[in-house]
Amino acid sequence: MLAEEQKIYRGLEYLKVTSVRHWTDKTFSFTCERPKGFRFRSGEFAMIGLPNGDKALTRAYSIASPNWHEELEFYSIKVPDGPLTSRLQHLKVDDHILIRPKPVGTLVHDALTAGKRLILFSTGTGIAPFASTIRDPETYDKFEEVILTHTCRDVAELEYGKHLMAEIASDELLQELVGDKLRLISTTTREAGAEMGRMTDWLNDGRFATATGAALNPKTDRVMICGSMEMLKEHKAICEAAGMVEGSNSEPGDFVIEKAFVD
Repeated sequence: MLAEEQKIYRGLEYLKVTSVRHWTDKTFSFTCERPKGFRFRSGEFAMIGLPNGDKALTRAYSIASPNWHEELEFYSIKVPDGPLTSRLQHLKVDDHILIRPKPVGTLVHDALTAGKRLILFSTGTGIAPFASTIRDPETYDKFEEVILTHTCRDVAELEYGKHLMAEIASDELLQELVGDKLRLISTTTREAGAEMGRMTDWLNDGRFATATGAALNPKTDRVMICGSMEMLKEHKAICEAAGMVEGSNSEPGDFVIEKAFVD
């Protein structure tokens, strides 16, 4: 138990860890208490971390839980020599993390203009903000179709996305909300899987259009992108070549990217 005077550290709030799950030897997720009055838009991130002497060690993490959930969930890669992730990966239930209670981000509905089809391109742990988006009622109020793509090197790394889909399918309230509007396209780039290839290649060679029924169309499609810096640049170029305009919180557009958690 934390003493009352220990609940705040360098302006950050302590939160108790309530669950930890290791998906692979490279990825894990954990949930923690949600601070009273903590509000966020699906797709936003928060600064979380651990005490580190006189200064908290923090970095940006997308909130993977939906904005209506009682707990906060985070999905992370394991970096053996990472300043923060090398410590976070050893979290156990009842441990504590730190959070700065001011979530921000551009992977939000407010940064997009109205459209019919929402496409969420992700690689690796870049699926985290979309784990929130696909469980948000607002998503299905605004779009007729939602396509989530998740690309990883190995088959095992796709498990988190598939688990999300199974969770939605088994939840009566979520399933009633989502219906048949949501689909997941999972691909691998190294280990042989059911579907292979980078999504940028799929977009360029027509596989994406074949799989989804249509190529990118700025009149109907809105896009969110989350992954490595190289992946962001490649997808951005493809969107712009299709006639799409990048959006922001202050000036909504056809597609948005998030650079906050790119190392």
